[in-house]
Amino acid sequence: MLNRITNFYKVSQPSAEKLPADQADKQYKKLRFQAFVAATLGYSLYYVCRTSLNVMKQPIIDSGVLDATQLGIIGACLYWTYAVGKFVNGFLADYCNIKKFMATGLVISAFANFVMGMLGVWNGVAGIASSLMFVMFAIMWTINGWSQSMGSPPAIISLSRWYPLNIRGTYYGFFSASHNFGEGLSFIFVAALVSAAGWQWGFFGASIAGALGVTLIALWLHDTPESKGLAPVEVLAGEKTQEELDAEAAEKAAQTADSAAETKRIQRAVLRNPGVWILALASAFMYMSRYAINEWGMFFLQKTKGFELMEASTIIAVNTIAGILGTVCAGWISDTLFKGDRKWPALTAGIMEAVALALFFYGGDSWAVNIIAMVLFGIAIGVLICFVGGLMAVDLVPRKATGAALGIVGLASYAAAGLMNIISGILIDGMATPDPVSGELVYDFTYVSVFWLGAAIISFLLPILNWGRKKMEI
Repeated sequence: MLNRITNFYKVSQPSAEKLPADQADKQYKKLRFQAFVAATLGYSLYYVCRTSLNVMKQPIIDSGVLDATQLGIIGACLYWTYAVGKFVNGFLADYCNIKKFMATGLVISAFANFVMGMLGVWNGVAGIASSLMFVMFAIMWTINGWSQSMGSPPAIISLSRWYPLNIRGTYYGFFSASHNFGEGLSFIFVAALVSAAGWQWGFFGASIAGALGVTLIALWLHDTPESKGLAPVEVLAGEKTQEELDAEAAEKAAQTADSAAETKRIQRAVLRNPGVWILALASAFMYMSRYAINEWGMFFLQKTKGFELMEASTIIAVNTIAGILGTVCAGWISDTLFKGDRKWPALTAGIMEAVALALFFYGGDSWAVNIIAMVLFGIAIGVLICFVGGLMAVDLVPRKATGAALGIVGLASYAAAGLMNIISGILIDGMATPDPVSGELVYDFTYVSVFWLGAAIISFLLPILNWGRKKMEI
């Protein structure tokens, strides 16, 4: 059984039939574009399946099915499983057929959403105890967290397998905006279904989006150029000849043991580097404030400012779209204007994020004010994800330890996002009081908004401790 699974997911073998030289270039450009579209849009639809629950919190709580604390714990289940899964699946994807690997994750994610929708329907018809709904939702969202971690690694590997070095960075920048597009799509598409047909249909809508993503991946995400009768990408792009690649492969095989030992030595040194841990902690607080808005922002707008579901979802969606600008421009700004120095743009973005949150929490009910707050927040978070969430840590360590540094930062970030969800749910429930006339719960966000804003402030103050720190020498 294990052998069958291994054989199913292993990297495709080179095709026995090679394309004629006069057809190779045209076919290569066609297939690599298809792979880029499938990876980018497919990962966007992954995000619809990941963020669907965020849209439904207010109607689920109002229906009495679950409370804020339970939803916070459920949300944490996804983030914690995702953090571990992203580390494990990042290694596994290098050895896998990326089409099958990425499609499998989205199939499971779409199925988890479908099951949660069916549980909602069943609860409406027959009634299910809140404790049982909580356990079932937590199990499904845990499964969803693991399957979500199967999305990003194969998508990024596809860029490596299909695109030459001279344009890979450009396409990676475009791909990096896929999560913003997916979040925005979720806040609009899923919210529209929830408004029209009830919260259960939010899960069904996410499941349908996942099915569309699986179809796109199955049709257009190609595993390797060699499996399509083409030469390796290095040869197709004119970077190297086949003879050079063969010679490098032989040399690499001879040096594998020494190289692995050297990499492990460097990675152990990274684990002892206080600068990396400072940035991991900064990223953890930044992810708390980031996901506070994505997870609870709509609920906050509905309960404190009186916005309807579609109005609240539109306002929150603005931050995800604005984030594209911050993500795409961040690297260029630091490389061009600051000559590779990330500290000043990171500090500026951190202050902008804190100002945006203060405006959002305390700036009143005006539609325009809340939109401006989300534009500023989205741009700032887009920059901070690039810098505090990865690039500044990478700048501190040798190239061979890039993965170790990113792994530390990523694990801390998503562990913190899960912790934020639980703390937020407890604070929101703890400050809820029944209205003396209607009996409905009235929510006071005083403490939780201070918690979210405080996390943002700490996140931009911590990296200052690294301003005098030099790149690690080993």
